[in-house]
Amino acid sequence: MRAEIIAVGTELLLGQILNTNAQFLARACADLGVSVYFQTVVGDNTTRLIEALQIAKTRADLVICTGGLGPTQDDLTKDALAALLGQQLIIHQPSMDQIERVFSSRGIHMVQSNKRQALMLEHSDPLTNDAGMAVGIALTEDATHYVLLPGPPKEMKPMFERYAAPWIASKLQGVRPLYSRMLKFAGIGESTLEHELLDLIQAQTDPTIAPYAKDSEVTIRLTTRAASQDEADSKLDPTEHEIRQRLGAHIYAVSDIPIEREVIRILNERKLLLAAAESCTGGLFSDLVTAVPGSSSVYRGGIVCYSNMLKNKLLDVPMHILEGAGSPGAVSAETAERLAENMRRLADADYAVAITGVAGPDESEGKPVGLVYIAIACKNGAAILEKLQLSGNRDHIKLRAAKAAFYQLWKRLAL
Repeated sequence: MRAEIIAVGTELLLGQILNTNAQFLARACADLGVSVYFQTVVGDNTTRLIEALQIAKTRADLVICTGGLGPTQDDLTKDALAALLGQQLIIHQPSMDQIERVFSSRGIHMVQSNKRQALMLEHSDPLTNDAGMAVGIALTEDATHYVLLPGPPKEMKPMFERYAAPWIASKLQGVRPLYSRMLKFAGIGESTLEHELLDLIQAQTDPTIAPYAKDSEVTIRLTTRAASQDEADSKLDPTEHEIRQRLGAHIYAVSDIPIEREVIRILNERKLLLAAAESCTGGLFSDLVTAVPGSSSVYRGGIVCYSNMLKNKLLDVPMHILEGAGSPGAVSAETAERLAENMRRLADADYAVAITGVAGPDESEGKPVGLVYIAIACKNGAAILEKLQLSGNRDHIKLRAAKAAFYQLWKRLAL
């Protein structure tokens, strides 16, 4: 079954809000075995909305609309579909009763426009709104299925999961659902990864192989259609095995999680403690750590030693290393190692990460933008040092440096 998602709302076109509904619905459709071929965004205009519905009807078996079901005059989705299909709008009395109860319980006078939220097409099935007042609808006309959902995600998601998804599933005949497996990579760029797997990607049939990059990490999504999880596993396993043979050193998870979450999981599992000394990343590494639930059990804390004075006073990096003619400088292997070792001892941690570099936009100490040194001090074992030459703007370099530090730590933990 081919699907099109139509998100309705001028605020989406103006960029005032993100279209997160389409992302949720695309994933939910894939889980049902429905392939989303198109996504459309249209403003609150009846003529343009009817045009969008007409186009969708010609190229999709299932049309899912979100937004435009509210009480105001610019909530036009039901009106547009009724006009397209030549149906009347009628009151769904259970929804109308619920709306009246809500206003009565709040002691608020209900204006007439709120009745619009109880409207449905005369030949449609109602979709209950457990989190709001606008009833959703589902119907089939001329072999095309239509599902209309409210725009607010807190209303749309439960309506889809509880009512729309079962309705859609009832329309699927002999369609096997999609099964996917996510391989998460770190320490390798998207282009390099694609080069290493190019023959597999070009020859793909079933399962399919789709690489994409996000937040300085790369993901491979393996997807197949199958009648069961066991059948899917039998199709996905050989492809994953081949990818691991080539790039296993970079695969840190088989689920869609960031690398910091996996690092914190391992540290928690082994009851190990972590600390950090950051210069060019300005606390970003620590922020990513503490964003992970459970990190308080393993993270001692960090020091943002941005200036040479604090590198010297707080973490005992000698000034003759940091400054002066012929000195290694703040951006150097020597400084990174001293920061990591001294931070580990100060925090009494099992591991300490140190990051120092040039985030830009200008050179520092005569060293190029993007030069970064990462050191990891270990309680039991030799320190790890990594020199990187990163590209991108200041924010990109900071994020890539922090993610690279997590990758180096993950590699050390995986030994």
